[in-house]
Amino acid sequence: MAEQVDVVVIGMGPGGEHVAGRLAEAGLSVVGVEAELVGGECPYWGCVPSKMMIRAGNLLAEGRRIPGMAGASEVTPDWAPLARRIRDEATDDWNDRVAADRFTGKGGRLVRGRGRLAGPGRVEVAGQVFEALRGVVIATGTEPSVPPVPGLRDVPYWTNRDAVSAKEPPGSLLVLGGGAIGLELAQVYARFGTRVEIVEAMEGLLPAEEPEAGELLAEVLRREGVRIRTGARAAGARHAGDAFTLTLADGTELTADRLLVATGRRADLADLGLETVGLDPGARSLKVDGQLLAAHALWGVGDVTGHGAFTHVAMYEAEIVIRAVLGEPGPDADYRALPRVTFTDPEAGAVGLTERQAREKGLRVRTGLARVPSSTRGWIHKAGNDGLVKLVEDADRGVLVGATTVGPTGGEVMYGLAVAIQAQVPVEALRHMIYAYPTFHRGIEDALADLRAASEG
Repeated sequence: MAEQVDVVVIGMGPGGEHVAGRLAEAGLSVVGVEAELVGGECPYWGCVPSKMMIRAGNLLAEGRRIPGMAGASEVTPDWAPLARRIRDEATDDWNDRVAADRFTGKGGRLVRGRGRLAGPGRVEVAGQVFEALRGVVIATGTEPSVPPVPGLRDVPYWTNRDAVSAKEPPGSLLVLGGGAIGLELAQVYARFGTRVEIVEAMEGLLPAEEPEAGELLAEVLRREGVRIRTGARAAGARHAGDAFTLTLADGTELTADRLLVATGRRADLADLGLETVGLDPGARSLKVDGQLLAAHALWGVGDVTGHGAFTHVAMYEAEIVIRAVLGEPGPDADYRALPRVTFTDPEAGAVGLTERQAREKGLRVRTGLARVPSSTRGWIHKAGNDGLVKLVEDADRGVLVGATTVGPTGGEVMYGLAVAIQAQVPVEALRHMIYAYPTFHRGIEDALADLRAASEG
């Protein structure tokens, strides 16, 4: 016999936990299903501990920037306090009791195990069957995507989880993948003294973003001693003794003490029982409509929807689903101003479309570019002032459709541009705003001037 409840949430990462908790607080009977830790990837291996690592690495870098600007300095890296902080402050040594109690304290019921659909509105987990009278929410996140490199699955490579939970840094590290996760962790380890080499199959770093951002970060990382190989495809991997070896397509062999695989993330829908509700279990993501509905009374939230593997996307979608379950009106999801930040130093913020994406959509595009060191604040900042602002305009409508802000506070500078893109503020109105002096965000004004020059040229 199935036990009747109002809602079952499969996956209690940030989005799933938010949906489940809010619905429980609203008085519904809610079952939250989690196979690992309540809270998901973000607080235990992703957003929170990785940014603690980045903060520590940035402190080391700032200390090394003192000579020539404020005196003399001698910086000695020590991984131990960072490792302790991750264990004690961020993860409770990877114990989710606090998060689990937070959910049950709101009136929810937590069931440990892997949930699987068993027909419309029905979920099987840990030998139990629940019938969800209002609906089911799938929020199972993503897992590291491992490329089909011969031999790779047979070696004890690191994922981001291993890199975050390491008790000491290795002497040398190969990073397979030059996206956000790979670059963030590569820079942290390099700043703690690890010899780091990045291998990226595409022609530039951060291949999903503007090429100017990837080129700038490559220049910074090389100055910090990181070796970078782009356009380099891995053709084999092996492990012997204490060494990992990557063989590249051109025959080059690279060896290090550790190998970090950071080649993206993927949703695994195969074991969710989607076929029992007429959906494709082999799909790359869960196809949903504007209200996040995948089928009748079945919603998707977060990474599984394919709209971006970011906590902020999961939380945004969670709010839409909460309203839908409660029968409250609200707008459809709108991803035109989707923000993302790579928390390297400098930070690389981006929102909306890249120039390439805009052109692929058939837009008539104009771009404007400004360099942070050329701004007053960048000149004042001096050491560590690498950065740029790039604007992408839909020339026919006279509004921005994309922007990239790389710099010491690139993720923060991006915010105003996100508002401009979301609200479709005319570029001409942006030109006539007052930009505080001397700030990093005033560099947007320089990029707007370059955009005007492009329109007049």
